[in-house]
Amino acid sequence: MTSDRLQAKLDRLPNQPGVYLMKNRRGEILYIGKALVLADRVRSYFQKGGDHTPKTLVMLSQVADVETIVTRSELEALILESNLVKRHKPRFNVVLRDDKQYPYLRLPVKEAFPRLSIVRKVQKDGALYYGPYVPTNALRETLKVIKKVFPLATCTIEIDGKAERACIEFEIKRCMAPCIGNQTREEYHRIVRQVRQFLEGRDTDLLEGLRAEMQAAAEREQFEEAARLRDRLFKVERMLEKQRVAQTTAAEQDVIGLARQGAAVDLQMLFVRGGLLIGRKDFFWPEAAEAPDEELVRAAIKQFYNKDGLPPKELLVPTPLAETALIETWLSDKKDEAVKIIAPERGAKHQLLLLAEENAASALADHLRDDETDRRAIEELQRLLRLERPPRRIEGFDISNTMGEQSVASMVVWEEGQTKKADYRRFRIQTVLGANDFASMQEAVRRRYGEACGEPFDRARDRPGRTKERLPLPDLILIDGGLGQLAAAMEGLKKVSRADLPIVALAKERGEKEERVFLPGRKNPIILHASSPATHLLQRIRDEAHRFAITYHRKLRGKAMHASRLDQIIGVGEIRRNRLLRRFGSIEQIAAATEKELRQAGIDAKTAVEIRKTLTRTGGKP
Repeated sequence: MTSDRLQAKLDRLPNQPGVYLMKNRRGEILYIGKALVLADRVRSYFQKGGDHTPKTLVMLSQVADVETIVTRSELEALILESNLVKRHKPRFNVVLRDDKQYPYLRLPVKEAFPRLSIVRKVQKDGALYYGPYVPTNALRETLKVIKKVFPLATCTIEIDGKAERACIEFEIKRCMAPCIGNQTREEYHRIVRQVRQFLEGRDTDLLEGLRAEMQAAAEREQFEEAARLRDRLFKVERMLEKQRVAQTTAAEQDVIGLARQGAAVDLQMLFVRGGLLIGRKDFFWPEAAEAPDEELVRAAIKQFYNKDGLPPKELLVPTPLAETALIETWLSDKKDEAVKIIAPERGAKHQLLLLAEENAASALADHLRDDETDRRAIEELQRLLRLERPPRRIEGFDISNTMGEQSVASMVVWEEGQTKKADYRRFRIQTVLGANDFASMQEAVRRRYGEACGEPFDRARDRPGRTKERLPLPDLILIDGGLGQLAAAMEGLKKVSRADLPIVALAKERGEKEERVFLPGRKNPIILHASSPATHLLQRIRDEAHRFAITYHRKLRGKAMHASRLDQIIGVGEIRRNRLLRRFGSIEQIAAATEKELRQAGIDAKTAVEIRKTLTRTGGKP
């Protein structure tokens, strides 16, 4: 039954396209939807005798307010809905448990000597973009092949043919050194064309072109060049043979497959370009029994392509969509060319759907197996550590420094069976001098849970660009270390009145295989069995905290090394330092550069002499 306030809103709903937001009494968004006519769509939820799923009935029982946003068209409403769902992740929407920007290869074909680069944002800048490559190791493999097979330049210097010497890439035949004038622009663009054919799956054109070039070189008696082209042809044929999954007419296809088991659903997206499988992405919902296939597919399309990525020319789906024409229009606008959504029932495209479904079924089995293992791990941890409730959110801490320099702490989060990277935190240690891991751990814990209590927290210093928000408290805190680290962390909790939070430390004695868990108020640790799910879970969280701390520490140490070498040189400020590093790539390359090369990078003669003198004197060391 609706309240008088809510009924008054329902009576005044606009007869226009737009987006509606269902909210509860606390103003929290429960559900976001779009409609061609807002009044008709929203009122249909509250009509007597409406045919609603149990999930929708639960949502309606909590609705206390409805907010609407009018748009000029249903297409604008779809775009706005996608953006709002991505931002707010309402409880009753189907939400992808993933919010990454996916890597693409960028090839700026309009440049004189184009070079491939990895980007995570596609722009309308005249360059060609290839991808997405998911997971990222698919991108690394592709780049490795291109680097071995196609002698495309990989440096960042300006190529004008006037460099004094070529780099090591020329010596190992992975670049033809256009920087020293050894390769013309036309010859270079012939290689670029072959790279494009490889990335676009136009293997017939690529192989025929390589064979023709090889034969022409042999006829000219340029046997070394013919042998090089023969080797390239062989490598390309082997690579294409490994990656080929289908023979289709379209150059770009994304394929969506679904698999269900009980309440769990897995959705698999395969990225096929010219018949080559370049990557795949997996989405898993543990509780989606009531969501029909059409709703899951539609939600996946809206949220996945709402990011900066490019849609394919063809999107193969397992079920027809009610909004096919509208979604096609939206995707076509993003791509700047026609995009078709197809639900094939036979032929090669249907075979691709079956392949996606097989991948989804395999991934679903893995997820369910992992969920069962995590459930057993949680139960075992609760029993071993005598916790009041199951530890569904665990926060792990670690410290990293080099002889006390650039000391940092990391905090990682494991929640409901997966790492929650949006909640990760990293801290530059501010109050500790020298190598004192105990004091550093105390500071990190105090700052993290002091923030939860409202203590001021310097977010800008630790994670630039992040807005300040309070994280939920964990069910368990995991410290990397023994009794000393545990005692320091407990002292940090006491300082912010959070001594009630469950906390343990995980450590392994030197030379021993067994992991030991140290508990507050207990001198002797609990020895964990190597094969137990609880042991594996704690190890995963501890290792992730260690990885995150090491990564941050190396980043800060690298910045400090660059600064210590270049900032001591009179005439080199931040702008010139960054320009030099972008052009030469490293301090060692700057030290090896000639005075002429430094001047070509925009450095005046006096400063160039000073750079060479200083870096030569330090031997390239900080």
